[in-house]
Amino acid sequence: MAIAALDAQLLISGGIVVDPIKRTQRRADVLIRDGMIAAIDERIAGQIRSAGKGPPTIDAKGLIVAPGLVDMHVHLREPGFEYKETIATGTRAAVAGGVTSVACMANTRPVNDCPSVTRYILERAKAAALARVFPIGAVSVQLAGEQLAEYAGMHEAGIVAVSDDGMPVMDAELMRRALECAKMFDIPVIDHAEDRTLAAGGVMHEGAVALRLGLRGIPAAAEDVMVARDVALAGLAGGHLHIAHISSAGAVQMVRQARASGVHVTAEVSPHHLWLTDEAVMGYNTNAKMAPPLRSEEDRQALREALADGTIDAVATDHAPHHRDEKDVEFDQAANGIVGLETLLPLTLQLVHDGLLDLPTAIAKITSEPARILRLSTGRLEVGVPADLVLIDPTHEWLVSSESLLTKSKNTAFEGWKMRGRAVVTLVDGRIVHDERARGATAAS
Repeated sequence: MAIAALDAQLLISGGIVVDPIKRTQRRADVLIRDGMIAAIDERIAGQIRSAGKGPPTIDAKGLIVAPGLVDMHVHLREPGFEYKETIATGTRAAVAGGVTSVACMANTRPVNDCPSVTRYILERAKAAALARVFPIGAVSVQLAGEQLAEYAGMHEAGIVAVSDDGMPVMDAELMRRALECAKMFDIPVIDHAEDRTLAAGGVMHEGAVALRLGLRGIPAAAEDVMVARDVALAGLAGGHLHIAHISSAGAVQMVRQARASGVHVTAEVSPHHLWLTDEAVMGYNTNAKMAPPLRSEEDRQALREALADGTIDAVATDHAPHHRDEKDVEFDQAANGIVGLETLLPLTLQLVHDGLLDLPTAIAKITSEPARILRLSTGRLEVGVPADLVLIDPTHEWLVSSESLLTKSKNTAFEGWKMRGRAVVTLVDGRIVHDERARGATAAS
């Protein structure tokens, strides 16, 4: 093929190009022109050398070239909680982790329940000029679960889904109307599935560990009964229900059965639920306090199996930054959640190293699959799409150090873990927004 390369912006040469939609991988060059992928072929670099001077080139030999990651569950905290995270710091952490598309939850202050807040978020994201940001609007006004938010206005302003994440929608009639209304705009309702009456007062998974620690537990049934209710409502309303941060074996089985019966339900799992159990709470470790909580080994294995068989569509971080003072307190009083944008990639690649997923499928779980759920045009690697890409060194080993993370808050449950795999270069619209080579990260000894 003839390549007109002299006016190209960038050439990525010799990498293993992963197409998550076709589920293929091959050695090829990627040519970028005007911020778009102009060509993908194994002969581009050779043709350019034959023709003489060409564009700037990144030697990707030994690297994976994949679409920029899509994290569909992130708390960027701005507006209102800038002491925890800002859109600028959150997207800086995102691109450092290879994430080029971020969907941010509505539990800000003010809540993203109206078009003006949606527009503010997008304006701040444009000013940061790092990752793409896709706001998620609230299901209900002020997350109060009493009155639907302004879906039409928020959708026009740019939301891609609705969710009261952090606050379950306890009113079944309101949830039904949310599914019906969201269906009109072809957006999903993202469900924080938790029965608050069953979970009330609980601070970790109900089981032997909670008993040993003397902490009040949250039974897996608190998630199971809400998933059962909302699956039934999705069938009634005909809307798209998406289960956020699924954590229990029972919920997995209900999603599996609902999909088999034709209900439009999708699901995501967070890396911490794939890698940690309630044992991580031992010592009253507040960085292991989550919502939903870390559960049993049986639940963890069910999640991994469901991810492998496709019942769980995507991996999403539930990136939840909190100030040190909100974690350095008694366990009962500590805030829920951990940061995750910078550890999403290696924890997902570990599923490949462990033989649970092949490489294209693992990449799909953090690119094309979340993009499909949110109806985004990102998460693809093909000619004619914007050059949102990540170059990954799959063998690079590094130690997680909270102080070296770029996110503003440092509450990670993976402190001191040896990770394998790192984003080397991240591009958005063909523009380098993160270069680990320049950052000079230190590999694990």
